[in-house]
Amino acid sequence: MSDSTWVSSSMPYLTPRQKDQTDAWGDEAAARGGTGSQRIVQAGEVPAPEAVAALLGTPTVVVRRRVIQLDGIPCELTDTYYPASIAGGTRLAEKGKIPGGAVTLLAELGHVGARVREDVTARMPSTEERDILRLAPDEPVLTLTRVTLDGRDRPIQADMMVMPAHRQRLRYELRIG
Repeated sequence: MSDSTWVSSSMPYLTPRQKDQTDAWGDEAAARGGTGSQRIVQAGEVPAPEAVAALLGTPTVVVRRRVIQLDGIPCELTDTYYPASIAGGTRLAEKGKIPGGAVTLLAELGHVGARVREDVTARMPSTEERDILRLAPDEPVLTLTRVTLDGRDRPIQADMMVMPAHRQRLRYELRIG
């Protein structure tokens, strides 16, 4: 693994933060000596894209579209979707930063993730993705689709992430038994 490769684990992003804790991305970047930030480019209620409607089981969602940055350089595009019945009229539907992150706010609203399903694929980026992520024409991306379900197996969040493949290594740790 070269110094420019980022190793990421999903667990910190699925766990509500304690009061006065910073967000998971900021902590992960700081642990590696960098500064993690994000730019929210869109937030609000929208018709669900077909794939998201299938994951969340609803035609209307709240989306938070973000450009995730490391030391000011875009390193990931993340669209996070919530059923409008859960997120409509909350801070999730606004462009502002959420103290402790969205997972913490969901927990405060009574929606706690109990199970997560992730799918990772590779593909060539769209022109827009290539431009934002500053990729060469021949550089592929990884796409990570994550759906979070509550204790009754109801979907509460879906994330669609696009990351430069050559800068990523995803780590999964599984407990058996």
